[in-house]
Amino acid sequence: MHFKTKAIVISALKFQEKSLIVKCFTLSSGLKSYFVRDAFSSRKASQKIAYFQPLSILEIEAVHKNKGTLENFKEIKTAVPFQSIHTNLVKSTMVMFLSEILHYSIQEEEKNESLFVFLETALIWLDHHDEVVNFHLILMLETTKYLGFYPDISELDLPYFEMNDGVFAIFKGLNSLTEHETNLFKKLLGLKFDNDQKVFHVIERQILLKILIDYYSLHLDGFKKPKSLEVLKEIFS
Repeated sequence: MHFKTKAIVISALKFQEKSLIVKCFTLSSGLKSYFVRDAFSSRKASQKIAYFQPLSILEIEAVHKNKGTLENFKEIKTAVPFQSIHTNLVKSTMVMFLSEILHYSIQEEEKNESLFVFLETALIWLDHHDEVVNFHLILMLETTKYLGFYPDISELDLPYFEMNDGVFAIFKGLNSLTEHETNLFKKLLGLKFDNDQKVFHVIERQILLKILIDYYSLHLDGFKKPKSLEVLKEIFS
C-alpha cells in the first residue's frame, strides 16, 4: 500500500558497507523500518544520510507491504528544517539520547497520532529555544501519557511516589522514591517547556533522570538504558 506521511527518525543503522536500516515513527502507520539501499555510495550520499539524523522530521512517500519485512521509501524530503538541533552540542546530544529512549519505548506498529503530534510540537519548540536544560526530562515524563503509564496525580499531596503502580502513597514501599526524590518529581510534574528552566540544580536533574529511566524500565518490557546516557551527563555536568 502506498503512503504519503510525516515521519520522525528514531534510528539509522548501517547495513553492510553501503546501506541503512532506518526506523521511523510515522503519523499514518506508527513504527516502521525501511531499507535504504546504497545510502553511502552515490554522489549525493551526504545529502541522503543527512535526512536520517536522530529525530529529524521528514515527509515521506513509501510502500508499506505490512508483512513484517523492511519497507521501502519512494521519496523523502525534510518536513521541518531544523535550525539548531543538529548543530548545537547540547541539543544534538539531547536528541541522540531521546531517540534511544523512543527506540526502546515505541514498540507497536500502530498509529498513535497524538504521540506523533506531541513529539513534533516538542521538537519544534526545542529548535526555537535556547533555555532547554530540562527539555529531556519534561519530554520523557509527558511521553508516558501516550504510552499508558503517566503517574496518577489524584493523591499528589501524599509524601511518597510508588514507582510500580505509578501512584502517590502515605507509606514508603519497596519501590517508592524517598520523600526528597518525590518532592523533586512533583516539581517536574508541574513543569511545561515554557517554564523557567533553572528550577533544578545539576545534581537534581541527574536524580530525576535516574528516576525516569527506572520508571520506564519498570513499565516497558525490553527497555534498555541508553548508551548515550553518559554523554548526556557529561554535557550537563
